[in-house]
Amino acid sequence: MRPPIRAKLERLLLSPVAEWTVTAAIVANAVVLGLETYPAVEARVGGLLLLLDRFFLWFFTVEIAARLYVSGPRFFRGAWNLFDFGVVAVSWIAAGPFATLRALRVLRVLRLISTVPSIRQVVSGLLQAIPGVGAIMALLLLVFYVFSVIATQLYGQAFPEWFGSLGRSAYTLFQIMTLESWSMGIVRPVMKEFPLAWLFFVPFILVTSFTVLNLFIGIIVNAMQVEHEAEMKAEQEIRDRAVREILEEIRSLRAEVRTLREARPIGDGGKGS
Repeated sequence: MRPPIRAKLERLLLSPVAEWTVTAAIVANAVVLGLETYPAVEARVGGLLLLLDRFFLWFFTVEIAARLYVSGPRFFRGAWNLFDFGVVAVSWIAAGPFATLRALRVLRVLRLISTVPSIRQVVSGLLQAIPGVGAIMALLLLVFYVFSVIATQLYGQAFPEWFGSLGRSAYTLFQIMTLESWSMGIVRPVMKEFPLAWLFFVPFILVTSFTVLNLFIGIIVNAMQVEHEAEMKAEQEIRDRAVREILEEIRSLRAEVRTLREARPIGDGGKGS
């Protein structure tokens, strides 16, 4: 059984007030770090900003220490706990002898990812989508390699600045895939020399910009949906478990009441004279 202090501290850390307080501290710390980038503000209230920054660092350290005390070794089994611990540890390194790493203090703002449930859900979905995204990246690299080789062989001599080598062709095709000045800047000049060049560039755009990249979106959306359903299922299981515990307590109370009634002595209806 947990000590009363640890149980009370756990309830405090899990309370909405504590969550909102940590979130507000992260946002306020982000504002302080942003103000430090303005030389005029730094010159006027630089000492105050440094004091506030140290306060927030100690605040996050105490909060992590409290969570570590409550959870014990289980703290390091959670990925988000490790993330929070790593961010605070890097902040202490940046504030210590490695002063050149002061810019890394802004990493504390990333704790919003683990603090805000909606952001955490998005990041979890992105992490779940990594295997599918990796497969799409491999497919995209294969498409780029094939089209780069073809472009180099077809247009390399006429336009060496764009297609003179495999690397240049790949970079030019990447620009075309992003649809950044692809028509007037690259394709139309090429079509003046090769009128049928559109037969090469249009299929490339259709395959990359409108097909492969949309697969990225589909995989990420599907992963986020799966993550959302898993989270909803976990919450439902928690609610069901709480209901079962309440029902068990009610059954236990009813059994105790029944036992007390059966154990109560039955009067004989009055004593004779």
